[in-house]
Amino acid sequence: MTKDKRPEWTDPSQLENFSTLVRKGVELQSDQTFDKNKVRFQKKAGSGPSIDELYTGVLQGDRSILARSITLIESNAEQHFRKAQELLQKLLPHSGKSIRIGITGVPGAGKSSFIEAFGTYLCEQGLKVAVLAVDPSSSLSGGSILGDKTRMEQLSRNPRAFIRPSPSGGKLGGVHRKTRETMLLCEAAGFDVILIETVGVGQSEVIVRDMVDFFMLLVLTGAGDELQGMKKGIMELADGVFVNKADGENKRNAEKTKAEYNRILHFLQPATKGWQTKAYTCSALTLEGIDHVWEVIKSFEEGTKGTGIFDERRRRQTKEWMTSMIIDQLQVNFFHHPVVKEQLPKYENEVIAGGRTVTSAVELLFQQYYQSKQTELP
Repeated sequence: MTKDKRPEWTDPSQLENFSTLVRKGVELQSDQTFDKNKVRFQKKAGSGPSIDELYTGVLQGDRSILARSITLIESNAEQHFRKAQELLQKLLPHSGKSIRIGITGVPGAGKSSFIEAFGTYLCEQGLKVAVLAVDPSSSLSGGSILGDKTRMEQLSRNPRAFIRPSPSGGKLGGVHRKTRETMLLCEAAGFDVILIETVGVGQSEVIVRDMVDFFMLLVLTGAGDELQGMKKGIMELADGVFVNKADGENKRNAEKTKAEYNRILHFLQPATKGWQTKAYTCSALTLEGIDHVWEVIKSFEEGTKGTGIFDERRRRQTKEWMTSMIIDQLQVNFFHHPVVKEQLPKYENEVIAGGRTVTSAVELLFQQYYQSKQTELP
């Protein structure tokens, strides 16, 4: 082996202060040739499973295909969007058969530990459970922790469970804009129960409430101070309030907290017509009361399906989903239009400097936007 040597352009008198070395590369055999055009890592056109392969894999419950399908619908690339919508259209008739449960709670209420205990119990009952755990992501970098699989070790190893951490992507309230479509895929894959965990901030509860059948609120003991700090609106969204960590010395306090919540819930308007929201106790640690949580949800499902409220809510949610998608699309179309991108900074500066009112600036922007759209028509 030849020794390393200094580059030819170095000053021989300064070798001791120069760290760069030229190392000998791999030598080609006499019958080998090097073609730099072949050394390119390019993804072959049309690579990856086809729509039919994804469709068949999802219906068969193939977890790896399901994960790839979810990644496809989460992509913002235009070519992926078309493919994803075609897949969803084919799978749509196979969705809608699960019970959709939203879970929110105050910080420290133990949402992840509860979901693991509850999900494991459902799997033991022979049900297939999908957990869509929406993690908070940075509004600056777009990054997220995605730590739900590490917090739910037992459930993530269960063959009847599927956990999908999805970054919120900056969507208002921390709920990923593709969560609804992911839910449809999981239903088509044969999952009986869909659990959607909120990040518990701002308006995420309202967004999740609009996509689930049963919405539960997890709370802790010490309801006196807790109730004062809790928004009345969040409690009015809940179909059930569950006091978690009702075990050991805390069990008596949990019963007291349950009674206090029930007194307040009695005076609030029910979240679902014909269903009285009540408070219950449970423990994700000892599993006490976990079976009763499922009994409450099954009772809710049977009662609301009997009165038609269940199906009516889903129809309303689909309509609201379409409305929100229209609003999102209009917003994207407006802010990405070349005229708006060019004129917006100008009007922003005029408004900030006090030279123009906000209303007049917005009106002018829309006028120019509409005019440019008319000129684009054939």
